[in-house]
Amino acid sequence: MRRREFITLLGGTAAAWPLAARAQQPEKLPTVGFLGPAAPSSMSQWTAAFAQRLRELGWIEGRTVTIEYRWAEGHPERYAEIAAEFVRRKVDVLVTSVPAAPAAKQATSVIPIVFVLASDPVSSGLVASLARPGGNITGLSTQATDLASKRIELLSEVVPKLRVVALLGNVENPEIVLEMHQVQDAAQKLGVQVAALEIHRAEDIAPALESIKGRAQALYACTDPLINLNQLAINDWALGARLPTMHDVRNLVETGGLMSYGPNWSDQFRRAADLVDKILRGTKPADIPVEQADKFELIVNLKTAKALGLTIPESFLARADEVIE
Repeated sequence: MRRREFITLLGGTAAAWPLAARAQQPEKLPTVGFLGPAAPSSMSQWTAAFAQRLRELGWIEGRTVTIEYRWAEGHPERYAEIAAEFVRRKVDVLVTSVPAAPAAKQATSVIPIVFVLASDPVSSGLVASLARPGGNITGLSTQATDLASKRIELLSEVVPKLRVVALLGNVENPEIVLEMHQVQDAAQKLGVQVAALEIHRAEDIAPALESIKGRAQALYACTDPLINLNQLAINDWALGARLPTMHDVRNLVETGGLMSYGPNWSDQFRRAADLVDKILRGTKPADIPVEQADKFELIVNLKTAKALGLTIPESFLARADEVIE
């Protein structure tokens, strides 16, 4: 081969190299940013349900989608910081649960947001309406105003002569403030007094609980990231004080609480994956109605009941969706 032809061939091959390299580079996967208000350990069963449902829908982590998790570890001041990070990274969808959803909404009006576990997303200003959320946000709501009343009724059934309920809640969380008002209204109608224990941080929990020792016959704990992160200590204290506990969600009963009644949170996170799937396939959040919880469950820990010396009527246990023994 002549020298000039060789150089020409070499030059053409070199010019083709960048094109070939570009062709071989993997296409950027859609990215889901998951803002967890609590710690990964306390939300593991719900994130597992979320990821499992995405897999069922064809979104396999590392192959067809990237999921980036960030955890506030129960520190509300981190919500805005994490949301801002996801905005900088230009994630395709931002998923979070209340109480971090307002921070996510404030951080972006462009990136689609899917929220989970909002008790009243319209009143809180997350969405314009359930049917037409508007903007870049949609999600799932527990939207059940009678839940507080139902929980007080259930406590009344298993706690003889229930007169005073201690009500533990993080008042830094607007959703919890709303729930506490609902509990107080429901208890008043049933002739039960409420001793409200308002907390702001983890350090407030122990003195708040000690303040009602000997005065209450039951403890109602409003579940949020702060309560979730301290569930073992709360349940251990209640057991030592011989106070039956009512919780919002199953996992706090698994760690020693007496019972819970409310939406199935794993189901809520699975349904959140359905909404993410729709968005990744091109549907705008404004066109996806906010879905309401449709699966509620009563969970009873019979081992805790026995430790408390509490006899749960068979008729009550028969209504439970699950009895932990």
